[in-house]
Amino acid sequence: MAREPGNQFDPEGRHRRSIRLKGFDYTQASAYFVTIVAYQRECLFGEIENGEMRLNDFGKIADECWCAIPIHFPHVELGAHVVMPNHVHGIIVIAPDISVGARHASHLQSPPHGAPPGSLGAIVGSFKSAATRRIGREQNPSGIWQRNYYEHIIHVQREMNTIWRYIEANPSMWDDDEENPR
Repeated sequence: MAREPGNQFDPEGRHRRSIRLKGFDYTQASAYFVTIVAYQRECLFGEIENGEMRLNDFGKIADECWCAIPIHFPHVELGAHVVMPNHVHGIIVIAPDISVGARHASHLQSPPHGAPPGSLGAIVGSFKSAATRRIGREQNPSGIWQRNYYEHIIHVQREMNTIWRYIEANPSMWDDDEENPR
């Protein structure tokens, strides 16, 4: 079956496979290491000078939106984070939600599309949307973010400490970073 020009949806074509852990509940209390990459790995957020990140206006907006996550998601705490020239690394901790019983008592279902409310996907999606809105498509019409994001579930404190140090040291390792376009 031939597609019409401009029609992006192909019901018979390949579907994107999820990179999430199958069967894992991303609304549950846990710590997550997240990496969100700029569209086409463009260096939109600033530059590294002498091993330190110097945020430009877009980078400052991304940083402000990241720091505002707990305002919009009160059950979330943030760990270390860094806005790099073309990506953001951060630790998101979803705390136990004391209202879970009441929320589930009404048997609410997940939305038919998109991430369940309060999930890691909803948190990351909200961050990306807020930064995109504030930066504005008129300032960067090609887009701000790659589709999707990378996450790693942090299981033990030793792992948390290692990731925390990695995030804090990331600007000093930019020359060897796989996200560095050079």
